[in-house]
Amino acid sequence: MVRFTRFHSAAALCLSVTLASLTLTACAPATTTAMTSAASGTAVASIPNAIDIPATGETRAALVIYPGANVAPEAYRWLGEALAGRGIRTVIVRFPLNLAVLEPNRAGRVIKALGLPAGRIFLAGHSLGGAMAAQFLAGQGAGQVAGLILMGAYPAGNVSLHGQPLLAVLDLAAQNDGLSTLPEVQSSLPRLPEKTRLVVLPGAVHADFGRYGEQKGDGLRVTAREVTEAAIIGEVAGFIEGVAR
Repeated sequence: MVRFTRFHSAAALCLSVTLASLTLTACAPATTTAMTSAASGTAVASIPNAIDIPATGETRAALVIYPGANVAPEAYRWLGEALAGRGIRTVIVRFPLNLAVLEPNRAGRVIKALGLPAGRIFLAGHSLGGAMAAQFLAGQGAGQVAGLILMGAYPAGNVSLHGQPLLAVLDLAAQNDGLSTLPEVQSSLPRLPEKTRLVVLPGAVHADFGRYGEQKGDGLRVTAREVTEAAIIGEVAGFIEGVAR
């Protein structure tokens, strides 16, 4: 995965727009299939170009996840499967070349397809995915979700959500993150709503948010991955359950 701050130059963003256009032109139209909720047996439309994990029983809320750069969406399936039993449907978005920077507004189509009120939809992003999720909500995505979850991520320097006081934000930072360092995450707080809740995961690293292996440049993990994952699940589920309406 590429450290997302490298994509914030004007040249990189111009290139991403060009690449996104070429990719979209080359893609065949996606088809929509049906999936079934394990407990209720109710058929619901599955979101195309994504890993769609239905809630067990009634869907109380939905979480849309933007993966980190060069990370396959399957790396975050563990989180969606853990949330399913708490009535949370999880949609992990697929991007061209596994780079959210190539189509940062893709959440708009996913949100529309979910068919839920904005108060029950949440957007999350890891690393570059978090930066692009924040960019989406600062632009055309404003008002479309109840909350944002940043995982080892922070908004780009030219992106601010501070003027959206109704947007709830959970900011999960890994204490030993060598890529999105704790000081960088803390310095971004003025660009987030005042009620943003920062949670520092002790002894955790950047790669603890997804199951994709070790990462070059990351810090030293001193807390077992399963302990950190349990903390992430608890924080994410608690945040969604506390905000969803």
